[in-house]
Amino acid sequence: MAVLNCLAKYCPMSSDVLLQTIDTLTQDVVQRDLTIKALRLTIDKLKMELTHLKRMRYGRSSEKVEAAQIQLELLSVALMPLLPANAPVTDTDAGNVADLDAERKKRNKTSAQPQQGLPAHLPREDVVHSGCAADCKCGSCGTGLQQIGQDVSEVLDYVPGSFKVIRHIRPKFVCSQCHTITQEAAPSRPINRCLAGAGLLAQVLVSKYCDHIPLYRQNQIYARAGVHVERSTQCDWVAGCASLLEPLVEILHKYVLSAYKVHTDDTPVPVLSPGKGKTKTARLWVYARDDRGWADPSPPAVWYQYSENRKGENPKRHLSGFTGVLQADAYAGYDRLFADGSVVEAACWAHCRRKFYEIHERQEHVSGTLAHQALQRIGALYAIEQAVRGHSAEQRRQYRQAHARPKLLELQVWLNESLSQLSAKSPMASAIGYALSNWRALNVYVDDGRIEIDNNTAERALRGVVLGRKNYLHFGSDSGGDRAAVIYSLVGTCKLNGVDPYAYLRHVLERIADHPINRIDELLPWVVASQLGTPSQVLQLAA
Repeated sequence: MAVLNCLAKYCPMSSDVLLQTIDTLTQDVVQRDLTIKALRLTIDKLKMELTHLKRMRYGRSSEKVEAAQIQLELLSVALMPLLPANAPVTDTDAGNVADLDAERKKRNKTSAQPQQGLPAHLPREDVVHSGCAADCKCGSCGTGLQQIGQDVSEVLDYVPGSFKVIRHIRPKFVCSQCHTITQEAAPSRPINRCLAGAGLLAQVLVSKYCDHIPLYRQNQIYARAGVHVERSTQCDWVAGCASLLEPLVEILHKYVLSAYKVHTDDTPVPVLSPGKGKTKTARLWVYARDDRGWADPSPPAVWYQYSENRKGENPKRHLSGFTGVLQADAYAGYDRLFADGSVVEAACWAHCRRKFYEIHERQEHVSGTLAHQALQRIGALYAIEQAVRGHSAEQRRQYRQAHARPKLLELQVWLNESLSQLSAKSPMASAIGYALSNWRALNVYVDDGRIEIDNNTAERALRGVVLGRKNYLHFGSDSGGDRAAVIYSLVGTCKLNGVDPYAYLRHVLERIADHPINRIDELLPWVVASQLGTPSQVLQLAA
């Protein structure tokens, strides 16, 4: 009141007006504070998006955190043998991080392989340097020399790929008595009336869909060798091969969907819109079967499908008849598959972790933040997976129940407590909300050793598509997308099985035209692998 009286003495306004003015100003300040808070949240979100876009365009794609942090995550389980389900978990003192890191470096140093020579399967060309063999060089005796040994050193050189023309000569014979003419039938060609042999066709396919070299660049490479092939002709070759290989991919389709668990993901691909002079965004979907994580002997395989959009009807159509576990991200288009319970949803911890990592990266990898703590807790789950990889499904289930289940319960409590302290619109709240809203699907893997902790199998299968997209920029048409799905299916399955894609495609293209359709499964990558005679070094590179 004294303040009001003082103001009234120097201000012509009444005390009621002054009170009203103060109240208005107070409301303005409160509103301004709310606006500033909202703007700060918006700025934080935009900064995170900018950091993400910069990393996607210029930065590394790896989401690794600091080595010391990784050691902390691995301390409790990384060096533990596979234990029975009722075995107690011993926590290692955090002070041993330096010792553990030193031990790791020592182990890596002692286990390092000596430098190997050049691959034995490569042809050798000997160049003998014997110009000094004529007479003794002492300058006095002039006696002839006798060889007492030699030193051999090897240099790896490169001979550019070359073309050759194969002439199929079919002599004609006539009977001297009845004058009947006899001649061998012309050999089958992979594509009717096509000048390209199986080796060249395989090279075109591997160059585009495995090495990510667009057809126009292949034309430039061929031109340097004096061979000129129209790009439209190459497109016809690709189309003909895709049509020829479709029955094989249909077998892959049935094989992949016969698995208990399938990994799936999709990626956008630009496609030319006919008559519009611009591109539209279509999708390439991958469905992968890979159960090597729980020591299942079934060969891994991938099956790709193209669609003009990302509507949920596409995976529903692709997975028609499938029953089992579908491991995917939380895309809403998959929800209709889970409605009747015939397909069980398993979510991806790598996808969940990525949201916290993006925040951690925007915070310049500062230790102790909520994002950093989330990464450490999720890292502990991955350390457990490292310990059980390659063991039986039941061993994995028991070990997860004993070690991962308690950590998941602790993580759930921590997420809820952290969420209560955050603004609902903050990036961290969004990341936590994603984890909690998909919590059931994120925990499915703990109860079934056949399920993986993440969907990295499918994400890895799309890396080649992403690299190819950067080089050839777009598909020429929807049918081009369908053809790409066929070739990617076979190339991807070759890589998973350690089969050289070129050797495989050449082998198949030489035979498939005359192969019985009811025995087409005899041409699957893992079936013909033993017939290719590909050196192990090449297999490792192809994988």
